[in-house]
Amino acid sequence: MAREHHYALQLRWTGNKGKGTSGYREYDRTHEISIEGKPMLQGSADPAFLGDPSLHNPEDLLVASLSACHMLWYLHLCADAGIVVTAYEDNATGTMTQQAGKAQFSSVVLKPKVTIKAGGDAAKAEQLHEQANELCFIARSVNFSVSHEAEIIEDDT
Repeated sequence: MAREHHYALQLRWTGNKGKGTSGYREYDRTHEISIEGKPMLQGSADPAFLGDPSLHNPEDLLVASLSACHMLWYLHLCADAGIVVTAYEDNATGTMTQQAGKAQFSSVVLKPKVTIKAGGDAAKAEQLHEQANELCFIARSVNFSVSHEAEIIEDDT
């Protein structure tokens, strides 16, 4: 039996500078994303599309979602496998290609740097990234490649 999970939010455009969308350069791309019980996110467009570089943009959030989903699955799999992770960081990158005025993501590369407790199975820790990639529901929902270049470090302290 299939289970469904539902997510709800409210997005509100805050970029009307008094003239609405009377011209492409006449409005800001700023907006607020509200999710009940959570802090508000302030966003904009990517600076290449006249957005505010100090705010989150949808492209950043897509890469962040893929990175976080992978990490959460990975930590789960390590816990199940008896591999003790003591630190995890990811320097993820995404590539969006634009042609003939249309853009889309072509790839995201996750670069997790994982520290495991000394004596842990580093080879298994490496392999679990493949499984995390297969299980991540966000990675499974996109139409571009999501790969990873993991580094496993044993903590000998």
